[in-house]
Amino acid sequence: MSSKGKTTTATGGGPALVPKRRFPEFRDAGEWQEKSLSSFLTPVARERMKPSEGYKGLGLRSHGKGTFLKEQEDPAKNAMDVLYEVKREDLIVNITFAWEGAIAIAGSSDDGALVSHRFPTYTFSKDRALPEFFKFKVADKQFVYKLGLISPGGAGRNRVMSKTDFLKLKVLLPNPDEQQKIADCLDSVDALIAVQGRKVDALRAHKKGVMQQLFPQEGETQPRLRFPEFEGAGEWEEIPISKLVDGLRAGVSVNSGDRPAQPSEIGVLKTSAVTSGVFEPLENKVVSDEEEINRAREPVRADTIIISRMNTPALVGASAYVKDGLPNIFLPDRLWAARPTPGTSMRFVALVLGSDMGRAALSNLAGGSSGSMKNISKPDVLALLIKVPSLSEQQRIADCLTSLDDIITAEARKLDTLKAHKKGLMQQLFPQVGGADA
Repeated sequence: MSSKGKTTTATGGGPALVPKRRFPEFRDAGEWQEKSLSSFLTPVARERMKPSEGYKGLGLRSHGKGTFLKEQEDPAKNAMDVLYEVKREDLIVNITFAWEGAIAIAGSSDDGALVSHRFPTYTFSKDRALPEFFKFKVADKQFVYKLGLISPGGAGRNRVMSKTDFLKLKVLLPNPDEQQKIADCLDSVDALIAVQGRKVDALRAHKKGVMQQLFPQEGETQPRLRFPEFEGAGEWEEIPISKLVDGLRAGVSVNSGDRPAQPSEIGVLKTSAVTSGVFEPLENKVVSDEEEINRAREPVRADTIIISRMNTPALVGASAYVKDGLPNIFLPDRLWAARPTPGTSMRFVALVLGSDMGRAALSNLAGGSSGSMKNISKPDVLALLIKVPSLSEQQRIADCLTSLDDIITAEARKLDTLKAHKKGLMQQLFPQVGGADA
C-alpha cells in the first residue's frame, strides 16, 4: 500500500478528493468522484402480507453497529398488514433516526427478514458502487453528519428523514475495483477484531465460571471449589459489609472543566469513572479555580473500593477496586470510597461486590422517584450481608482472579489497538474533506 497520496485539489480550488493512502495499483487512478446516492441506489419494495405467526423482524442499532435480528417478532406488536422483505446486500434506512446506525447493509443472516415502512430498502448498481464497500462508508462520521442535516430540526430520534432528500445526498467514490480493494482490506481487519473480541469474551466467561466455583452460591455456605490448602477449612461466615470496611466516604461536587487533569493539576472524578468492576482514572475533570480546589476532599486512595451511590438504574451500585492512590484526583459527591478494616482483603471484597450476585444485591438497594436516576443509602450498603472466608483464603482467591483480570486487560488492550488501527486506516483510505462527506 502506498502512503504517497496526491495532494491535488478538486476543480475550482476545493479540498483534495483523494485519500492520503492508496494501494499501489490505484496510485494514479485520479480523484474520487462525487455521486448522488440516486445514481447507484434503486428503491425496492418487496411487499409481503404480515404472517399470522411469529416472523423474523429486523431493526437498526444505534451507534453505527448495523443490523440486528428480532427473532420471531410477535405479529400482534406490529399493526401493519403489509411488511417488506429484506435481501442480502440491500441498503436499509431508518428514516425516523437520522444519526449513527440509521443506515446499514443487510448481511447474509438478515436475508428474508421483514421490516415496516419505516425501513425503506435499496439495491445497488454494482458497476458504480459496491455494498461491501458502502458498509464502511455509512459508518463514516462525515456521512452521518450529512444525514443529520437533512433531518428536520436536526439529527435525533423521531425526526423523519425524507426519502427524496436521502437520495440527493452526495458521496465520494473511487472506481469499483478500488472500492473492492478497500473493502477487502477493512474486512480483513474486521476479521481480526472479531477473533480478538471472541478471545476477550471467552476469557471473561472463563473468569465468571471460576468465580461461580470459588464463591458460595445462593443458599450455600461453602464454595464448590477450594484451593488445596483450604479444603476442610469450614464454612464461610456471613457478615455485614460494615465489619469489612471503615465506613463510606463521599467527595463533594465542585465546579470543573471539560478535560482530564494533568499530573500537576487537581481533578474530580466523573461518575463514569466507575463501571462494573472497572476503575477508569482518566474519567475525571480538571479543577482550576483555587476556591473550588480548596473545597475538594476525599482523594483517591490506594487499596480502596469506589462505589457509585447515585447513577442511572443500570450503573447505580457499580463498584471497582483502586490499586494505586491518586493524590491529585478527588471523589465527587456521587461516589463513595470504602477503606478496609484490619483483616480484610479489599481486592476480595471488590470481587464479591463485582460478581453477578453482588452487583444484583447493590442494585436492589437502589431507590428514588426518578426513572432516570437512582440512589442507594449508606446504612443499606453497610448492612448488606456477604460471605467471607479467612483473610488468607480471601487473599488466595483475590490473587487468582486478579491474575485472570491482568490477562483479560492485556487482551482487551489488543482489541482496542486493533479498533484504533481500523479507525486510522479508514481515515487514511477515505478522503477527508472537512464538513463534507468523505
